Amino acid sequence: MGVPVYRQRFQEGASAPTRERFYRLLRACCAIVEDVREPFAGTLECDETTFGGARHGKRGWGAAGKVIVFGLIKRNGQVKAMPIASHSQAEVMRQIQAHTREGSLYYTDEWQAYATLKLRGDHVMIRKEKGRPVGRDHINGIEGFWSYAKNWLYPFRGVPRRYFHLYLAEVCFRFNHRDQDLRPLLLRLMRTTNIQELNQILVRKA
Repeated sequence: MGVPVYRQRFQEGASAPTRERFYRLLRACCAIVEDVREPFAGTLECDETTFGGARHGKRGWGAAGKVIVFGLIKRNGQVKAMPIASHSQAEVMRQIQAHTREGSLYYTDEWQAYATLKLRGDHVMIRKEKGRPVGRDHINGIEGFWSYAKNWLYPFRGVPRRYFHLYLAEVCFRFNHRDQDLRPLLLRLMRTTNIQELNQILVRKA
């Protein structure tokens, strides 16, 4: 139901560490599903953002304590999002090659890192003025997902960096199954997922 563990501290039945472990395993199940999702094809939107609270000092991509996330969404369809090591062309193109199929139509912003996308398929670069796209082309889908994800994670009062990929996978899973009842999906995942698979994905080194 999206209720953080600290808000359940007065409920009986299990300790806070037990609840945290249980929810972490659920998120790991979601992460496994999202990791094996087929590469996208068709009309796709790509973008990057940062996750993390407000910080004093340097802003933008070099801000301390922020996690850089790359995401792509199929128009009117599913989303993929993953933490990346750096805001660089090499890292972004590596994710695009791994999670999309050649011949797709890519919509991106004006960042020059996307210039080589024309070698994989068609590429439309969105130009903006005062934060708004010029013309009818847009990347509203992936930008809408960023808003959805950040609003969903806000009540957690910060996420441990080593488990951030699990929280992000949960948000993607929820978005990709937004028209379904999650309870039977999660119960089936818990019954069919091997504990060894879960242990391998629980902690991702930065």
